Amino acid sequence: MRRLRVIAGTAKNAVCAEHYFDVAPERLWEVVSDLEHELPQLLPRLRSFTPQRPSGERFEAVAVSTLGHRENFQVLLKPGWCLMQSKLLLGAMAAEPEATGTRFAFLSGYRFPGGGSVQALRRVGAESRSSALFERLRRRIEARDQS
Repeated sequence: MRRLRVIAGTAKNAVCAEHYFDVAPERLWEVVSDLEHELPQLLPRLRSFTPQRPSGERFEAVAVSTLGHRENFQVLLKPGWCLMQSKLLLGAMAAEPEATGTRFAFLSGYRFPGGGSVQALRRVGAESRSSALFERLRRRIEARDQS
């Protein structure tokens, strides 16, 4: 979590949100670390996120937006930590135990010149989008518990 907060504080044009979930860290991370199947469920503008030859904690992935834009990502995925970077985008997730549950954080940002202007527009409504993301994650965790 500390690593994500440092990135959020130093990265230009990033938005970060945190939420407490009353679930064990392993249960939460089982969902969010399934990038191929769960990331498109959590991010409404993402059609697919396909790992390319994943072996170990570092791999490449191809993201396709609902508009058809393709972006190649470098991914670092460890228990409780995920960093995803492309030429244009930055994404990260972190989870750690807190009390009887899990503190989860999600970061997204732009990595291109002029990204600050776009990010400034995204800040409007960022809190409601983050709340919606956390609600989708809560439902995905419940769905996995029921299957």
